[in-house]
Amino acid sequence: MKGMIKIEYPEYLAHTLRLSGKDFEYEMKSSSLVKLFEMGKVSSGVAASVLGLSRVDFLELLAKYKVSIFGAFDPNELEEDITNA
Repeated sequence: MKGMIKIEYPEYLAHTLRLSGKDFEYEMKSSSLVKLFEMGKVSSGVAASVLGLSRVDFLELLAKYKVSIFGAFDPNELEEDITNA
């Protein structure tokens, strides 16, 4: 099952970032998932899956945002990460 979030924003925001509409959409989605990972709300495997990336590619994306690959590590979530890898 898929959900959809609609976010209204002024057009100049995407232009300020020099992004097309599609690229801006991806930037919003990826930055949100990076932040959720950083806060310990989602695992790297889940975030990668939602973005359609491999786990390694998501971990490389974290570097773009200067976020530690260890995030808010919880040893209890290790099994979930392994399952989603």
